[in-house]
Amino acid sequence: MRDFEVGQVVFSKCGRDKGHAFIVISLEEEYAYLADGDLRKLASPKRKKYKHIQGTLEVIQDLKQNIIEENVSDAHIRKGIKAYLVKTSI
Repeated sequence: MRDFEVGQVVFSKCGRDKGHAFIVISLEEEYAYLADGDLRKLASPKRKKYKHIQGTLEVIQDLKQNIIEENVSDAHIRKGIKAYLVKTSI
């Protein structure tokens, strides 16, 4: 059912944030909680159903470890997304 994991870069497929990049912060039965460190901070992550997000093959391992250890900040999230977008735009 869900092919997502914590620390993965995903894109919103619908809604007013369509096409926006996020990092998966946590997963539940039907929902993924997403943050981008800018509009959606770690303190109030976006809740989206799995069918409304498009996964990528990119899982940022240091970010994943920091999220699991609850030692992550919004700046880390922003850096991870920015690094992914720069890497894929080449």
